[in-house]
Amino acid sequence: MTETATTAGTVMAAAAPGTLAAQDVSVVVDGRALVDRASLRVAPGEVVGLVGPNGAGKSTLLRTVYRALRPTSGRVLLDGHDVRRMSGKSLARQLAAVLQESAGDFELSVYDVVAMGRTPHKRPFDGDDTDDRAIIMAALAELDAAGLAQAPFNRLSGGEKQRVLIARALAQRAGTMVLDEPTNHLDLRHQLDTLRLVRRLGVTALVALHDLNLAAGFCDRICVMNGGRVVTTGSPSEVLTAELLADVYRVDAEVTEHPRTGVPHITLLSGADHFGKG
Repeated sequence: MTETATTAGTVMAAAAPGTLAAQDVSVVVDGRALVDRASLRVAPGEVVGLVGPNGAGKSTLLRTVYRALRPTSGRVLLDGHDVRRMSGKSLARQLAAVLQESAGDFELSVYDVVAMGRTPHKRPFDGDDTDDRAIIMAALAELDAAGLAQAPFNRLSGGEKQRVLIARALAQRAGTMVLDEPTNHLDLRHQLDTLRLVRRLGVTALVALHDLNLAAGFCDRICVMNGGRVVTTGSPSEVLTAELLADVYRVDAEVTEHPRTGVPHITLLSGADHFGKG
């Protein structure tokens, strides 16, 4: 077996891919509906992209999925179980989250940050065993970050921190992942590598993305949000149309089929000033 195959096998999810569903989820803060009766479903092993303009409610919806926020109404189910009724350890064994923010500057080494992903699989005060160490280093290697293992996390660049936090989620070995802008701060190569990795792992994944061309290239389906609501859900070719981009993003765009990949490719032609200003 090659080293690459061994590494990939080490970080494959231990838990089976789950079925993730949001059912009529609303989040109201100070009288304002940040999410308004949003429903979606991600089938086992499916990668669903969550897209929409700033303020559409994507991050708020994701926070309800991984239980950082309590919905005002509705519920989130993982394999039919309400996530709010699951124990923290049970949920963490099945669902891993990569947040948009770095959650502060840890005064820890990169290795120790990634090792946090092993916590749901241990008893209190357990140290890292041989399997843990192999999983941690394999997760770092997948993100091209093995050489950073002993570096202080708080001295890393934004892109390096993002890769380490994704490695931490990999080390969790959950079958379902929620990723909020995982390509944020990453250069082009690491953006592609990260999304390829998510697909290769075979996990159930709900991924918020700003780059619609990346979403078209890597997602099985795309869920579009605007104004806190789910506008439409479907395959990239069904969803990413010039009409939708005009309605939701207020941009004039040309959508063509990429000659090599066959997926929709978006070329922006103008911004909001195109509309109604002659």
